[in-house]
Amino acid sequence: MMELPLEGTDSRPALAITMGDPAGIGPEIILKALNVKAVVDCCRPVIIGSLSVLLQARGPLPFGTQRTLAVVPEPGAQAPSGAVEVIEPDVSAYEVTPGKPSAQSGHVSVACIKKAVGLALAGKVDAVVTAPITKETLKMAGYPYPGHTELLAELTGAADFAMMLSGRPAGGEAVRELRVVLVTIHVPLRDVPGLIRKSGVLRTIRLADQACRKMGIPEPRVAVCGLNPHAGEAGLFGMEEINEIAPACLEAKDAGINVSGPLPADTLFHRAHKGEFDAVVAMYHDQGLGPLKMFAFGNAVNVTLGLPIIRTSVDHGTAYDIAGKGIASPNSLIEAIKLAARMAGDRR
Repeated sequence: MMELPLEGTDSRPALAITMGDPAGIGPEIILKALNVKAVVDCCRPVIIGSLSVLLQARGPLPFGTQRTLAVVPEPGAQAPSGAVEVIEPDVSAYEVTPGKPSAQSGHVSVACIKKAVGLALAGKVDAVVTAPITKETLKMAGYPYPGHTELLAELTGAADFAMMLSGRPAGGEAVRELRVVLVTIHVPLRDVPGLIRKSGVLRTIRLADQACRKMGIPEPRVAVCGLNPHAGEAGLFGMEEINEIAPACLEAKDAGINVSGPLPADTLFHRAHKGEFDAVVAMYHDQGLGPLKMFAFGNAVNVTLGLPIIRTSVDHGTAYDIAGKGIASPNSLIEAIKLAARMAGDRR
């Protein structure tokens, strides 16, 4: 349990919400999300970002979404009544043009993440929720990370980590949630077969099982995709299933995990959607996230597994083409905030 230096009787978990790439839609969707009652009721938001950028993003939005923002030195510091706390990143002054990525926006993206993670590790916030960044500006700024996940793992010292996306269609509260965990993340497709190893598959199965338990599923059913068509067809289409994936599944079973696989990916997601499994372990990015986003794009949540902190995020990118126009949907961010608050409450 984290001890938070909160004043008064506010028992809502404190969430550090990073603004993401300041030239993208992150600032806008944060402001829109903070006008949603379910968000306000479930957490005490602490925006990690630049006040000037947030005010710029607020310009095109309806007056009703304009909540008071107040810069504070740390969470729980004195702020005007009803104001949303803003903690600015440790960067020098800069200018942002919506829709125009730059090295500077890459630096700001990373500075916000570092600030949020530092607060979480210090116990000053209960969880971190991140708005989208882009690998393009990270590279422009000189950072080697292919995305949030790898940066977060380095900042927190996590050795075993994985990306999970979880979601259901908009308005589909009665529809079973689909959860997908990836063995490999942001790597070229040509490199994937060489990265499929028993140890990595087994680690991901374990993380998937643990994540489902933390989400309130006492006896998770985990299904594992094959890498090749028809899960290799007994070696006719590849040996990864026989040499690496199946042995990982067997060891996971011996450890008490209810796991099935390797199974053909082209039918596995249909089976999971119908309720046969609680989580799917996919071998590579598009194998798992293609079906997930077809099913729940714009409403799914990205969760980083294996970190010592809680971190959730949106299921979409920076959307430079609509940044600054006031038309971006906050739905995925709203779901990410609600899930982070629920997970933080369970941890407490």
